[in-house]
Amino acid sequence: MKNRFRFGMALPKQNMKGRREWRTVTTFLVLLVTKEASVVNGKNITSGDEKFSENTGNKEKLSDLEGSETTYTFSYTNGFENAYDSFPYSSHIYSSSFPQSSVSFDIGRNTTFDIHREIRCGDAFPRVCEKARYRTYDGSCNNLRNPTWGMANTRYGRLLPPNYGDGIRSPTKSVTGAELPLSRLVSYTLFPKVDIDDHVWTLVAMQWGQIITHDMAMIDGTTQSKPHTTQCCTEDGQLVDPLLLHGQCYPIIIPYDDSTYSKANIRCLNFVRSTTDLDRSCASRYKPAEQLTVVTHFLDLSLVYGSSDQLATSLRAGVGGRMNVEIRRNREWPPMATNKSQLCETTDPNEICYQAGDTRVNQNPQLTILQIILLREHNRVADALARLNPHWTDETIFQEARRIVIAEHQHISYYEWLPIFLGIQATYGNKILYNTKGYVNDYDKNVNPSVLNEHSNAAFRYFHSLIAGYLNLVNEQRFSNDALRLSDHFNRPGIIEECDNMDDLTRGMSYQPEKASDQFFDAEITEFLFRNDRPLGSDLRATDIQRDRDHGLASYNSYREYCGLPRAKYFTDFTDYISPSNVAKLSELYPSPDDVELTVGGSLEEHVPGTLSGPTFLCILTRQFYKTRVGDRYWYERGDHQSAFTIEQLNEIRKASISRLFCDNGDHITSMQLRGFQQVSASNPITICDNIPSVDLSLWKDYAPELANQKYTIPPF
Repeated sequence: MKNRFRFGMALPKQNMKGRREWRTVTTFLVLLVTKEASVVNGKNITSGDEKFSENTGNKEKLSDLEGSETTYTFSYTNGFENAYDSFPYSSHIYSSSFPQSSVSFDIGRNTTFDIHREIRCGDAFPRVCEKARYRTYDGSCNNLRNPTWGMANTRYGRLLPPNYGDGIRSPTKSVTGAELPLSRLVSYTLFPKVDIDDHVWTLVAMQWGQIITHDMAMIDGTTQSKPHTTQCCTEDGQLVDPLLLHGQCYPIIIPYDDSTYSKANIRCLNFVRSTTDLDRSCASRYKPAEQLTVVTHFLDLSLVYGSSDQLATSLRAGVGGRMNVEIRRNREWPPMATNKSQLCETTDPNEICYQAGDTRVNQNPQLTILQIILLREHNRVADALARLNPHWTDETIFQEARRIVIAEHQHISYYEWLPIFLGIQATYGNKILYNTKGYVNDYDKNVNPSVLNEHSNAAFRYFHSLIAGYLNLVNEQRFSNDALRLSDHFNRPGIIEECDNMDDLTRGMSYQPEKASDQFFDAEITEFLFRNDRPLGSDLRATDIQRDRDHGLASYNSYREYCGLPRAKYFTDFTDYISPSNVAKLSELYPSPDDVELTVGGSLEEHVPGTLSGPTFLCILTRQFYKTRVGDRYWYERGDHQSAFTIEQLNEIRKASISRLFCDNGDHITSMQLRGFQQVSASNPITICDNIPSVDLSLWKDYAPELANQKYTIPPF
């Protein structure tokens, strides 16, 4: 039985004259089944089935599909092939197939190996779950029936079966059996460096997206923040003898005619494959490999608090419910990392390098600033709760502050950020967002909240196109004083503490436009990524394509079909949603329409009006953000469980905004536009921070009902 899913949206339709028209369709989720499968688990499923009440979501429509997204049957298992045929370089020497005997895993590289063995990648859980008021740090016991769902160090979910080259774990090949075109060639052919600003949204909209993705996923076995310690190329960018390569190597090969790297005599960019359940010995060698994420799958600020008890404890101050900080210039900063050389590009023990709940905290200045803002917000809320409730213990203050800040994060991410990217139809129409001042009791214990491989490693990566290569420093009068080159500061956060850069970069994020959501990517990330002091760095777009193949994601054509679009038999069939010029390039690069990767094809689609993505990525993103809220027992809008906010507290949480976070937690920020993700305009002018709504924390005071109508003003950080 084969189930397929499609969400309602407007799609372009080709008319007789070849012009696109946008037809209006329903905006709720539709479950599609094949003719042979009109019954799922004994229930008749029809497109007209609408069994959800106003605020209970559409759980009955989706619950039959959940929890089984990584269970498939396969009728093929190709034998493993020899990885390399000859040396030196030829276009086929770096084959994507590796012999099973060559695949190794260095246990000493990851200290969480014992945890993996204990829970078997989420296959078993040795402890008993209880209905606790607070989340666990590692995400366990969120779902009481399936306690490892959404837990750190467990598998990604999938919408479609993997498409490995050998059916088990080797990177994807062409349907012809040949290698796919070099990822670097695809990168500069289809995703060139063209500088186009977005006309509506600010750079912090892009940057908050990185906060969300870091909160929900981090691939096991990769650093994602700086060059990997496993070297698949020589120090000067040359190819390594395949017989000497680490088993996890899958290097990005540079074409001879590459206009950037070939001039520097660079033939190879480092790329290390993700660790899988096969590497962890928690899956059969005859079952397709699944990648793991080392952080929780939930939107729970694991990047601030950590994804393990041990890390979370180390980040706490132990008094007043506060997080550890260091004081410099009368401001709070994250604690210094003890392993600076592993987290930052520095050998100087005195250079700034931060420790946080996520190892990627130092990756780029704007990401670091948002992590600092969230850290300060926790301590600001904790200080307020301590003043309101002096009888509370450190543990109570900490957990209540954590609960409030996570709720603020969820609210900002969903109600302020998500409509920008997914649009109004996909969010409100699919019961991801609600227009209500009441509770939303749509939790479904049958919904697996695990992050989809297709979401984290294809659809969400499309928004790398929003990254700006230069970061403006903007003063209180909104004049730009200077700009930082992004590649000068990868894993070098010290610039933030110099002069007034913390505030200037924060204002810059909320004032500078993000780059347009399109097929064009800034050279700072396609030629200079993690370059350190070298003239050139790596290519993030080629890395995205390589990761798609590494994870064996099904083809773009398959996801088109999954999302309700017609499957292409010929390349020209792609022209319904991809421009003819891009389709022509695809036909020159790939032997078959079935060879085009999801991350490539989805990035070329015309956007659905009112969104920042095309229909295929929008389908995947909608699916993910539905799962993330409905599968989270601790979701902040719920009112039917023991740790629910009161309705008065919930409606205070709903006042949270990105601009309020900046006002409360910058160094000396005194003004901000009301809608921080949106550019300053006549309808969104700069205003003093006092005019921006704030959360009234007096509603968290114990045993004082007489204060319910009093405004308790918590001073900014």
